[in-house]
Amino acid sequence: MRTFNWAILGPGHIAHKFAESLALLPNARLHAVASRSLEKAQEFAAKFGAPHAVGSYEELLTVPDIDVVYIATPHSEHHAHTLLCLRGGLPVLCEKAFALNGRQSQEMISTAREKGVFLMEAFWTRFFPAINKALELVAAGIIGDVKHLAADFGFVATYAPESRLFNPALAGGSLLDIGVYPLFISKLFLGEPQDIKAVSVPAATGVDSTCAMVLAYASGATASLFSTLTAQTDNQCILYGSKGQLHLTGRFHAASGITLHLTGQEPQAIPCEKQGLGYHYEAQHVQECLEQGLTESPLLPLQFSQELMQLMDTVRQQIGLRYPGE
Repeated sequence: MRTFNWAILGPGHIAHKFAESLALLPNARLHAVASRSLEKAQEFAAKFGAPHAVGSYEELLTVPDIDVVYIATPHSEHHAHTLLCLRGGLPVLCEKAFALNGRQSQEMISTAREKGVFLMEAFWTRFFPAINKALELVAAGIIGDVKHLAADFGFVATYAPESRLFNPALAGGSLLDIGVYPLFISKLFLGEPQDIKAVSVPAATGVDSTCAMVLAYASGATASLFSTLTAQTDNQCILYGSKGQLHLTGRFHAASGITLHLTGQEPQAIPCEKQGLGYHYEAQHVQECLEQGLTESPLLPLQFSQELMQLMDTVRQQIGLRYPGE
């Protein structure tokens, strides 16, 4: 079995979770870490047993034997760091939100295709067993025709103007950080909307502290989506169908199972595998794609990520949120 050498660009909070999950894969190892601080890179590498640590992102391109790079820097940096790696011939798994806007994500996609190098958005939710099972049940018509999807994601964030959650220069706000999850799940189950309306409440820095969206689809379905940095929400997703309801159990973006509420029947719980934090599911899929010589994922194609980014552009236009340099 081939072992894949992973590199992490940006050893922040989510990178620690990813590295911890990577250890669950027998054919994956952390090979290199890049940070703007050599000391931070070395600390991270020592913690997770990586043999290489470098003190600049550019220097990562000089490390031998890297199979794929996981980019875990703030949203505002995804575009530049993805292009750096792609142009250096390194396959990329880039954290969501994929970029600042659709223009940036399109350049990332075009560069990957031009270079023939693998690129995928790190939307770990897509690869959880519970999500795959839910897609299967919905496609089989178990809850009938889907009429409405409701999804929310919220937590209380300590207000700090310079933090990545509230700083416009780092593409802060609830939409790009957590609102992308409800948008993603609605697109996954219902497709591209015909219409979308959004409202928000701004933080003092101008980014959205709360964002609410309603969507309508050609099928006749609708969706109500909500994200906030000011309240703890249930973090749930419910699909309402003509024959019953499907609930993703636990936090929907990292679901541990499904509960079916079919009309006239007792609720049915369907547990699904959820090992560790769950980031290894997307890593395993990336490795399978690379093993097959693919340059994009058949389960999360680049067109999907581009359309999702364009939806967020539409929402930001409606709520009047622009980031520096746009």
